[in-house]
Amino acid sequence: MAPQREIVDQVSGWLTVYDGGFVDRTWTGPPQFKFMSDPVPPHHNFINGVATHDLFTHPDADHRVRVYLPEIPDSGKLPIILHFHGGGFCISQADWFMYYNTYTRLAREAGAIVVSTYLRLAPEHRIPAAIDDAYSTLLWLQDLADEKIHEPWLSSKGDFNRVFLIGDSSGGNIVHQLAKKAAGENLHPLTLAGAIPIHPGFLRSEKSKSELEKPESPFLTLDMLYKFLKLGLPVGSTRDHPITCPMGESLKGLDLPPYLLCVAEEDLVIDTEMEFYEEMKKAGKKVELLVSNGVGHSFYLNKIAIDVDPKTSEETHKLIQGISDFIRNH
Repeated sequence: MAPQREIVDQVSGWLTVYDGGFVDRTWTGPPQFKFMSDPVPPHHNFINGVATHDLFTHPDADHRVRVYLPEIPDSGKLPIILHFHGGGFCISQADWFMYYNTYTRLAREAGAIVVSTYLRLAPEHRIPAAIDDAYSTLLWLQDLADEKIHEPWLSSKGDFNRVFLIGDSSGGNIVHQLAKKAAGENLHPLTLAGAIPIHPGFLRSEKSKSELEKPESPFLTLDMLYKFLKLGLPVGSTRDHPITCPMGESLKGLDLPPYLLCVAEEDLVIDTEMEFYEEMKKAGKKVELLVSNGVGHSFYLNKIAIDVDPKTSEETHKLIQGISDFIRNH
């Protein structure tokens, strides 16, 4: 008879960590929300104007991406959006329905190819594993731009002079880390044209006013936020780690691309996100702000709310439109 495992840590609904390092990510929350974390199989045929496929970026490495190609005939080269999913570094995958639903829409409306990276997850693979995966994808795109390798959709349709980084929640943290890393390197013939952190998980060990006063949401509670980061950051780190607390960090000499920082008025971490915005402006970096009013963290990933709540639907439309406009203008 196998010995019974003991629970070491748990994030309600999302994740249970057992002794011995076993992690169970079976959804245990309300069943009506489960479909949003169900994987969507790739389809090479166009459905609602977008085709998708998954591929390994290197034959000898377990590193995958999902590619979204919009059906835009005779449009020439298309900008490339390099996407990093959220989940507090601990949960979610690039093929989850919530991302499929959002990024097929963005590919279609922005007229861009989306490349979404399958990131390794903590606590089995703590940070910087996910950042390393993100960087590997960027170098893969550089090899494609340099014609060292070939991928039919990207090689024939992608504009490697207009590559944009985008990430949801903890994926927004990865966007900033990758933009900083790329600023010190020669990516020619690839050009980073912009960086779009959406509701990044920027915060400090000391709780902000918004953490204490803003309402919790299905996509972010304080318990979820703090536990995920405890499991995701390097062992012994606090929330003051530079990955989660880039506010006040020196940006001197860094040639960062233009940023579009997307925040939500009711997000628990909006105060520290705004602190980051002000620091970027003080450092003389190009940064625009897109505020979604009356909604909370990652609201646009919630298909149920988009369908039944006019406010969520309207703000999702404005967010997608704002991101599309930023891409067209850079």
